[in-house]
Amino acid sequence: MPFFDYRAIDQTGRSVKGVLSAVNDVDLELRLKRMGLDLITLSELSRQYAPSGRERVTRRDLVTFCIHMHYITRAGIPLLDGLRDLRDTMEKRGFRDVLTALLEDLEGGKVLSQALAAHPAVFGTVFVHSIKAGEQTGLLDAVFERLAESLKWQDEVAAKSKQLMIYPALVLVVVGAAILFLLIYLVPQVLSLVKTMGVAMPLPTLILMAVSSAVRSYWLVGLLLALALGVGLPLWIKKSEAGHEWWDNAQLRLPIIGPIVQKIVLSRFTNTLAMMYRSGVTVLDALRAGEAVAGNRVIARGIHRAAQQISDGKGLSESFQAQALFPPLVIRMLRVGETTGALDEALDNVTFFYNREVLESIENGLRVLEPMLTAILGILLGGILVSVLLPIYDLIGNLPL
Repeated sequence: MPFFDYRAIDQTGRSVKGVLSAVNDVDLELRLKRMGLDLITLSELSRQYAPSGRERVTRRDLVTFCIHMHYITRAGIPLLDGLRDLRDTMEKRGFRDVLTALLEDLEGGKVLSQALAAHPAVFGTVFVHSIKAGEQTGLLDAVFERLAESLKWQDEVAAKSKQLMIYPALVLVVVGAAILFLLIYLVPQVLSLVKTMGVAMPLPTLILMAVSSAVRSYWLVGLLLALALGVGLPLWIKKSEAGHEWWDNAQLRLPIIGPIVQKIVLSRFTNTLAMMYRSGVTVLDALRAGEAVAGNRVIARGIHRAAQQISDGKGLSESFQAQALFPPLVIRMLRVGETTGALDEALDNVTFFYNREVLESIENGLRVLEPMLTAILGILLGGILVSVLLPIYDLIGNLPL
């Protein structure tokens, strides 16, 4: 169905704007009538309408949604009444329109999981499967609570991961700009002055002069290559299967960052697996969902192979041990869970283990990166300054007393 950008007024005469899907303008007017709104103007948008940055539903919006739904399902409030209350208090237009569409689907006879599945860009596969399992087991309030906790944790990890990547990037940009300034402006002036005095140039200074000359002569070529690499590489990774594969492999092989990326991916997988298994989803279905949310094709293939072995009759711990995905401690926890019949507790323990490991690894990674970057960049800047000062020291040493 197409989307319509509409302007309407409510019963108090207040103007309301929004976006809603409908078959046509008549259907749109009827939908707004049921919401207590009178249509004033409308304009049809693309059938592939996507909310802008301000309107896009974020992870924090989903946390608010899950917490609200947890309370209304636990209190026994009807879903329609609870969703109406949430929609009426929602300030973000994009999410308000999604909630309006959910209300429309529920009023049309769909169950909640079916209504959520109609918005895959907002509610992912794991989210929908978990809600469906909660509907089947009658534990919808517990499912919403676990989803809220999972989304909060994902938000915390995302924030710390950005911090881990932003700090080195900022340092490299600032120091890179300083090095370029030295090579393009300061080094040629100082060394040309020293050269006119007839001082013999040591080897480090000659190398620095050659680098400075190359930078000044080919700066435009270097800039174009950097722009092409900065634009072309992300596009290749995003659009090409080979590019995506290369990037997933490269992330895992990076020093310091690689092990952290692996732990984040495995933590996301175990978190999904534990949450879905506790919600009543079978192990194989939970593994398929975990494979889809892993976010790294190398590890996703390992999960897929483990799922195939489990479907062939092997145990969970044995299958994952064969893929070398998890450390021995995690395999041991899974084996104990299988032996005692408390696999749900074992999965919770694995999730707790990885949640703690990820946050500690990010903190430790920052502690290692800061002095390491400082040392590397200090050596570069020190090398430039020493190469500039060596002929000056020779000049001063040759001056008559």
